[in-house]
Amino acid sequence: MDFFKKTLEIISDSYGNPVLTTKVILSVLLMVLILCAYEFAVYRLVSHRTFYNKSFNICISVLPFFISTIILCLQSNIVITLGTIGALAIIRFRTAIKDPVDMLYLLWSIHIGIVCGCQLYEVAVLTSIVVTVVLLALENVSFGKLPLILVIHCDEEQETELFQAIGSQTKKYRVKSRNYTGRGIDFVLEISVKDPSLLAAEIKKTGIDRLSLIEYDSDSIL
Repeated sequence: MDFFKKTLEIISDSYGNPVLTTKVILSVLLMVLILCAYEFAVYRLVSHRTFYNKSFNICISVLPFFISTIILCLQSNIVITLGTIGALAIIRFRTAIKDPVDMLYLLWSIHIGIVCGCQLYEVAVLTSIVVTVVLLALENVSFGKLPLILVIHCDEEQETELFQAIGSQTKKYRVKSRNYTGRGIDFVLEISVKDPSLLAAEIKKTGIDRLSLIEYDSDSIL
């Protein structure tokens, strides 16, 4: 575990400014490489998303290299520190983050860069492990039931019987839309049930023989 502990080696020049050795720089970059590869694998394998963004994954894997070396430079010279602060103050990043979870991975990358730049390797490793455990737990543990989309067509006189049949199986449903036509009413409902087959059987008792139940990923739990 000695490798993961802070091992900053500082040599002062004639003006008293700390000078970083090649050994320190290589150790920081090696540790960043290991943790970036780990984060790359976690984002690719653990996060189950409809659309995997490879470009974003590459970005969060390369970003810590720049941040860690910037931190090293900030420790070595006060002039570089002031210049870097001024440069970062005028930079604006306008790329929109579509998935809020991606913000977590972006913060993780920044954390790796800063902590490894300070050579607090043990903190970086332990934080990465704990974050992975939390992500796995939250990705696989569900509180409540994910809703289904029920698409159904019925005659106007069947509307009361339809909602009675739905109400006999669950109280957790919302009518998303009603489309009135000359042949009846088209309903789109968001619904949460334990057994969709029982719901379908109950609806068919009303004389409705065609319906569609669509499962989808939603952040809202009924």
